[in-house]
Amino acid sequence: MNSSAADARRGVIRLHPEVLTALGLREWDGITLVGARRTAAVAGRAPADTPAGTALLDDVTLSNAGLRENATVVVSPAAVQGARHISVSGSRHATQSIPATTLRQALLGKVVTVGDTVSLLPRDLGPDIPSSAASQALSKAFGIAWTSELLTVVATEPSGPVSVQPNSAVEWTAGAGAGNQPAVVRVNGRGGPDQPLVPSHLDTVCETDLPGAVTVTGTPAGVRVEELAGARQQAAKLEEWLSLALDEPELLKALGAAPHLGVLITGPAGVGKATLARAVAAPRRVVELDGPSVGAAESGARLREVAAAVAATSGKGGVLLITDIDALLPEPAEPVATLILDQLRAAVAEPCVALLATTAHPAAVDSRLRAPDLCDRELALALPTAAVRKALLEQLLAKVPTGELRLEEVTASSPGFVVADLAALCREAALRAAARASRDDSTDPRLEHEDLMGALKVIRPLSRSGTEELAIGSLGLDDVGDMAETKQALTEAVLWPLRHPDSFARLGIDPPRGVLLYGPPGCGKTFLVRALAGSGQLSVHTVKGAELMDKWVGSSERAVRELFQRARDSAPSLIFLDEVDALAPRRGQSSDSGVGDRVVAALLTELDGVEPLRDVVVLGATNRPELIDPALLRPGRLERLVFVPPPDAQAREAILRTAGRSVPLTESVDLARLAADLDGFSAADCAALLREAALAAMRRDVLAADVTAEDIAAARQAVRPSLDPAQVEALRRYSER
Repeated sequence: MNSSAADARRGVIRLHPEVLTALGLREWDGITLVGARRTAAVAGRAPADTPAGTALLDDVTLSNAGLRENATVVVSPAAVQGARHISVSGSRHATQSIPATTLRQALLGKVVTVGDTVSLLPRDLGPDIPSSAASQALSKAFGIAWTSELLTVVATEPSGPVSVQPNSAVEWTAGAGAGNQPAVVRVNGRGGPDQPLVPSHLDTVCETDLPGAVTVTGTPAGVRVEELAGARQQAAKLEEWLSLALDEPELLKALGAAPHLGVLITGPAGVGKATLARAVAAPRRVVELDGPSVGAAESGARLREVAAAVAATSGKGGVLLITDIDALLPEPAEPVATLILDQLRAAVAEPCVALLATTAHPAAVDSRLRAPDLCDRELALALPTAAVRKALLEQLLAKVPTGELRLEEVTASSPGFVVADLAALCREAALRAAARASRDDSTDPRLEHEDLMGALKVIRPLSRSGTEELAIGSLGLDDVGDMAETKQALTEAVLWPLRHPDSFARLGIDPPRGVLLYGPPGCGKTFLVRALAGSGQLSVHTVKGAELMDKWVGSSERAVRELFQRARDSAPSLIFLDEVDALAPRRGQSSDSGVGDRVVAALLTELDGVEPLRDVVVLGATNRPELIDPALLRPGRLERLVFVPPPDAQAREAILRTAGRSVPLTESVDLARLAADLDGFSAADCAALLREAALAAMRRDVLAADVTAEDIAAARQAVRPSLDPAQVEALRRYSER
């Protein structure tokens, strides 16, 4: 949610007092925000009437975190250090007019990271933050323009989140700033994740005499139709439609078809829908409206801006492009939507006028937009494959001085990334390379492979923003000791369909859609899923227990649909349903007003419904498989039942060695003998045994430097095996039913 006007562009995020207390924060402490990218800000106290789960961010902080309004952001305390040195870039006018001392005064007290955008507006809030002197100095040096100037943090010393202190060295980076780049003018000045082109790539001529609408002519020099990697087929189809409707309307009339054209372009956020429309329509006259900016206005202003855009095309021809139309015409419909649709219908009825609309949420658009006399055609853009991601990276880095890059490794580690994510990835890598070159005083800066891999740890794809995911890291199936049969079953059910789809097609079969992992608690089912995701470089979407349950009618089903849609958007991906027995119990046996039954029905529909699952595998995990609805376990759904057995002596030894890597064990500790003596212990029990042994060593001597066999023996008396032999045997026989 947006913050108040007093906080605008000052790098302050307002949190509820209870949230500040829960996080152990004081007001004006530094915090970390994780959205589409990781950034930092200053924590302030929100008004008392603010909901506890709501964070108030200004527009600059929203942009730094890669978020839109009402999105989900993860907030945590940050280890902020005082900055010794900070380099920022800005417009040429700013770098020439504002001295370093005034610049430091303006940024005093702000918490920043490399790559952040910051304004010159002083923080103005909190203790020991004088601002009047900075404001007066900025006005004297730069005039009124200082209030709208935005800077980019290029390098910090030390690295990580830093705060600008009175003794920090703040300086401008050498070279041209943002002011040398021609601006791309949009309605209300908005750009977004669906417009990844940098301004310097455009040669744009704008007519600014239209209220709210801007006519854009000129061709993007950096992105031509033939350079639209992964979307050339859609571009060719759109080009054909525009050519017939605008250039040869007589041909359509002769064949009894109306020459009007309305196209709804759909696809995940950031995939390049607006870029495709602009590239194809570039030779023609284009009038562009930004849906979120216009949709945020009051109803009368919305109607006036749409009417102005329609008037700009009437009698002149061309293309009316509306980006993110779901914000302008949401579902359910608003009263003003009828008048807006009438205006659009009048525009399409004009000769030689085409309507192009983009949306990342086609289900959230007013259904009347798809009427035959409006957007009667739909064009879908898919998520980039690994080969397309490589081609996009090659285009983005074509003019960048680079070292030896292994783009195959980068694309394999970036499932779910769209072109906007890849552009953000390259920008983050460039900032890392620039910071290194600045520290080393290098005359030949280059972007290295390590910069891209490091940026992958910071940039999160738009399709996964605000969702919970398993921490995968470098874990793979080879790191899982023993369980050869279990690993082979998972490899066949999950990895083979993704690595060898041609083999399944050649043999005329469909790959399995789902797998059920069942076994005693604490035996590593979640660990197996992490290893599987790491081996296949998959994105993982997790749902634990009954998280999808909601008392409101329709909310649970919508949550299931959104979960599967996120998985499709970030394919190849895994949907991990932990404790699936709580999520999909047997129908007709619950007393929850039918919520559980509706969730099961929604899961069944998504698994084998009309819309197929491609490059998405569903994994369920449970230790009570008999409680799951039988319909969920039939072929075509969670059809593969994989038993995760309790560890044997050899596996327990491997678990103890892995868990004991960081525990200083003396030579008297024989892990092989200990593992043989731990019959009935699960993997979690083995790890708990070593933790208890370390605590026993601390009880013996709080300054103890190692863990002895006597400590292990003491822990052995305290930690008991959690496995029930009867339950293990019942689970082992379950798959034989």
